[in-house]
Amino acid sequence: MSKAKVTLLPLTEDDREQFIKDNQWTFKYGSMEEFGLRNDQFEEDGEIISRKTIEDSIDQGEAYRILCDGEKAGGVVIRTKDDKGELELLFTLPAVHGKGVGYAAWCEIEKMHPEVRVWETFTPYFETRNIHFYVNKCGFHIVEFYNPFHKGPTCPDDEMHEEEDANGGTGLDFLFRKEIKK
Repeated sequence: MSKAKVTLLPLTEDDREQFIKDNQWTFKYGSMEEFGLRNDQFEEDGEIISRKTIEDSIDQGEAYRILCDGEKAGGVVIRTKDDKGELELLFTLPAVHGKGVGYAAWCEIEKMHPEVRVWETFTPYFETRNIHFYVNKCGFHIVEFYNPFHKGPTCPDDEMHEEEDANGGTGLDFLFRKEIKK
């Protein structure tokens, strides 16, 4: 298999709606792949990730469309402040799963932000593909597991995490961290 060319283009307003739909479809696909139709981890109206969560991420971060060989293949939203970065959203369309597109996109993000020394992201407990991707491919470490006995952070001193509780989520999420040493 030849290596695909992956690029990140800033999200345009005319692609925003499709970006949201693609993101929701990808998360729903992963959930249905894991649970079938018995999943009960929905944020809103049958969606794993709510429109509000996605819109808030786009509005508060840097959003990019992932292109693979010039075709839409996913999307990513990040936020950075000084030497800290948060990977808000990263998704690849099911048609390109397992083809290295997500990893290539992550490598581009790291190149775009060499100032970031610590990256963090979350993923639901059931997204085993994501867990594998972040830990085994990208070099993140699981540093916390949020659940009913250990709820997500409320960190008023940390602008990167202020609104997490308001954004919903499954309540069963892993926090991943990657420290980049230079």
